Amino acid sequence: LQNSSCCVSPGLAEENVELEQETIIKIPGNSYLMSPNLPDFHGCSPGWSSAFYGAECFDSEVHSYMKNLGKQKPSESQNIDAKKVELEQLLMMETKNYRKTIKFYQKLVQKERSSKGLETKSMLPKLRGQLQEMKSKVQFLELVKKYILYAEQWGVESCVLPAVIHNGRTDTASVAPMDESSLLLYYNTDKYQCNNENGIRVLQAGTPLGLMANLYSRNAFLEGYVQQFLYTFRYFCTQEEFLQFLLDRISSTLSSASLDSSTSLTKIRNRSFYILQAWIEDCYSVDFATNTDLLRTLKEFISSKVAPLNGYGEHLLSLLEDASAKKSGNAQWSSNMDKCEEEGEEDRKTLHSLCKKLSEDVCRKASLPFFFFFFLQNFNWKLSKGMGPIAPCQRERLYTSSSVLPKPCYNSFTEEFPVSFAKADEVGPYLLIEYSAQQLCCQLTLLQQEFFHKCHPVHFLNSRALGVKDKCVAVQKAISTEAVSLQVCNLFLSKCIQDQYLLQLLRNADSISTWVAAEIVTCHTSKLQVSLLSKFLLIAKCCYEQRNFATAMQILAGLENLIVRQLPAWKVLPAKVAEIMEELKAVEVFLKSDSLCLMEGERFKTHPTIPSAHVLAMHVQQLETGGFTMTNGAHKWTKLRNIAKVVSQVHAFQENPYTYTPDFKLQSYLRQRISHFKDAEISALAADNCANFHQVPAEKHSRKIQDALRRMKATFQ
Repeated sequence: LQNSSCCVSPGLAEENVELEQETIIKIPGNSYLMSPNLPDFHGCSPGWSSAFYGAECFDSEVHSYMKNLGKQKPSESQNIDAKKVELEQLLMMETKNYRKTIKFYQKLVQKERSSKGLETKSMLPKLRGQLQEMKSKVQFLELVKKYILYAEQWGVESCVLPAVIHNGRTDTASVAPMDESSLLLYYNTDKYQCNNENGIRVLQAGTPLGLMANLYSRNAFLEGYVQQFLYTFRYFCTQEEFLQFLLDRISSTLSSASLDSSTSLTKIRNRSFYILQAWIEDCYSVDFATNTDLLRTLKEFISSKVAPLNGYGEHLLSLLEDASAKKSGNAQWSSNMDKCEEEGEEDRKTLHSLCKKLSEDVCRKASLPFFFFFFLQNFNWKLSKGMGPIAPCQRERLYTSSSVLPKPCYNSFTEEFPVSFAKADEVGPYLLIEYSAQQLCCQLTLLQQEFFHKCHPVHFLNSRALGVKDKCVAVQKAISTEAVSLQVCNLFLSKCIQDQYLLQLLRNADSISTWVAAEIVTCHTSKLQVSLLSKFLLIAKCCYEQRNFATAMQILAGLENLIVRQLPAWKVLPAKVAEIMEELKAVEVFLKSDSLCLMEGERFKTHPTIPSAHVLAMHVQQLETGGFTMTNGAHKWTKLRNIAKVVSQVHAFQENPYTYTPDFKLQSYLRQRISHFKDAEISALAADNCANFHQVPAEKHSRKIQDALRRMKATFQ
């Protein structure tokens, strides 16, 4: 299962399983794992589900299963090592069976397509049901594994938290005694009776120092506090302050390596390593990659203080290098190129992609060959019929409004394709008509997915400081990223560095909306305009049906442009197609109604989803409204926890990607058209095209002129 999920996960990656098995084999060679006081820190990030579900992530079934693990007899006492061994064996066995069944299912599907035998058809539903049961069992065992990893390990009781703060100070003689009530404020609840017979205390508020110290509490991982903290700590402390807090605790406890693992100092040291690695794994791109001073401080500390004492320092440095390579995109680009070259090889696909084949979604069942030598090629499945062939004379009628367009900026990606296809501005909008709405939907979704998978939940925080407002156009195109004032409505601390990728995400959305409007108003014939208007409506319908709400809302914004809404083509639009506009507006209302509407039910677990970035940012802004502190200066953790829950869905959706077959030639065409129109003025483009105006019949127009002249003549008599 995905390492970033501990409650629900859409699939199982075969590479992750093999990597984990290799890690188990290599463990004896790692000196830092040989120490009895240093645990295995493999995959410390709790994941989005920890922040979303909190204490409910691990239900009573997990607790009861955990109690029975490692027991040969009911009377025997629990042994954490025995539990780990037994669970690893069960998980390895179930995973192997699951992978074999997946391959057998694929062979049956191919056999059924070729022979169409009745016997094979009857076996497929039963095998599909068995696969779902096996998948659920593997997911449950992974959940138990997460529980064992975090269950009360290296945490201290809440009464010891003041000692955690005192432990990291150098001026201990001048520190006044602290109690827990001065750091954290709780309220009692009996909601989670499975964890505590008398109920548990829920954190309500705390000082910045108290909130950081609470990371060391016994149930911080199990209750989702660690992941929620990593999402929201920038509201009350900077990255430098948080890093220094962790490094101080590590420095003061490194000399306790020879002590028993049950001592408080050893627990503080190991929990500090856990939190530091979880921070790197989950937030490297938003904290360390954008702050070279922070990264340099961490590397210098690891090299000088940690590495000489144990091998875990080398592990952390290797982790930083891997995170840096991932951020730069080298690993991602290499993976994407391999997938493009080996698209038809089913055995090389991950189990996660194979699980998509079991979905009821027709698009994700389709297996398409990867060869596109001409740019007039249709898929075998369509949502609607094409608009027919384009006459040669129509191809020659290209618009001449290039004077009002900015100079297009094409990237080097387009240089790999033929010249005839690379000149998308010469082809015009006709290629959009020849592709089906389903084909365009799939490729636009893949393009949108590239942008969405680069964002992080933290990017949606404090968006008011970036100039994001509750309007259709969230960011003005004339304002550059550097010109945005961070002092206006800044909810982060003044010295906290904020990554501004959200602006890039919103500008891309604005570019697609402008492209949609520009393609429509530059059509020189009413017939072509109606066809293109219908095509965009059908594309938007396909997008929201496939849960690509981002592109659907971008197309809706383009169609709601004031110039586009006044076009005469709307009056001759087929009634069924015109109804799609109302459907899109209803979807927009649905998305704005609730910040967690896309997380309801089970669809988000099995179906890929891309949310609307602007709508999500507005939901977070609504949660950010109001004060963050109480009258005593303590920060409201209940408010921060709700914000973390909303933004955690970004990682949840990123775990379940779309697996459409990419058409790079069509994607190149779409990229160039979007880039061609991204800064265009729709009113100037529309003024250059007579098809955008209501035409008055010549006889009626002549009669009006004669009547006007007759009235003027009468005034002079």
